[in-house]
Amino acid sequence: MPPPVLDPAALWKIAARGQDPADESAGRSSEDVADFRLRLERLTQAAREEADLNALGRTMAHGQLVRVIRQRLALGRLWREQPEMLATRLAPPIIIIGHMRSGTTRIHMLLASDPAHSHTRYCDAFHPVPSRPDLRRAKAAAEIAALSWLNPWLQSIHPIRGGAVEEELGWLGAALNHSIYETQWHIPSFSAFSEAREAGPVYREFARLLRTDAWHRGNAALPRVMKVPVFSENLPELLAQFPDARLVVARRDPAAVLESSVSLAANQMAVQSDSCEIETIRANWKRKIALREERRSAALASWQGPLAQIDFAAMNEDWEREIARAYRALGLTLGRPALAAMRAAMDRSQRGAHRSHARQLEAFASAPD
Repeated sequence: MPPPVLDPAALWKIAARGQDPADESAGRSSEDVADFRLRLERLTQAAREEADLNALGRTMAHGQLVRVIRQRLALGRLWREQPEMLATRLAPPIIIIGHMRSGTTRIHMLLASDPAHSHTRYCDAFHPVPSRPDLRRAKAAAEIAALSWLNPWLQSIHPIRGGAVEEELGWLGAALNHSIYETQWHIPSFSAFSEAREAGPVYREFARLLRTDAWHRGNAALPRVMKVPVFSENLPELLAQFPDARLVVARRDPAAVLESSVSLAANQMAVQSDSCEIETIRANWKRKIALREERRSAALASWQGPLAQIDFAAMNEDWEREIARAYRALGLTLGRPALAAMRAAMDRSQRGAHRSHARQLEAFASAPD
């Protein structure tokens, strides 16, 4: 068979079959439409010229981008038919800000366990077009099974289930933010382009997706607990959409963050490219961590809203104490039902598949060429 195409026009033609091209602009400004088109052009160019994708990687890239375009058109049609979705009033969200592998997943899981809060599920994050009957959990389960077969280490690095708590990385990927793609492919030119570009269009699409999801699930009145590591790069644009947010800042020793981030990225890239180099990945993530530290500090210096800080080591020592302290800082009430739900979630987590993957990084680095 011919190799899957990574040309913007060809991808768009495939994805738009049977759909109205006008739906691209439904609910979106001309600026947001132009931003997506430019991002698609630059991302596909980097994937073709820099990523050195193998047959599997090229197929996965093609499939991801076709799905993103198809979903974008389907969402436009939905917003044209039901514009009230985009007017959904949201409770002030709780946003977790922190590096990948800094304990944000654990904090996210605990806060999302509180019955007074809402959260995004994996099936919502990566299948954002709602439907009735809602078959997205079944689709997500099949997708996860396929991904786990392709990458047996996946569930030990980041356990996922179709209906489980999940970060909103898929929503940013739907707007072609760089974060989900640079952990899979070596695309330095696109990372530099996206990092330097004003991210307003990305976070406007993100807010539209959140309102759509909350409208469909009927939980708009509950504060949504959200986290994606790349939030640190774009806090001004994110907070422009949610100026009443409560922030939780996760902190961990940068050296530990680096090695764990390298392990995760190496795992993703090694599956999709035959020229995955550990030192290149390490240099890039060292740069990324420094960039996120700098941008996060600058944005938080002027933040006047509720803010809690949680240290990774302190959470390991006594998570209940740290969560209670965070609730007080945010002006929230930690009731008995919430604490009981958090204890149950921690028990499930400790019995689950997630474990340190330092051995994986060591094995990858020492493997023969």
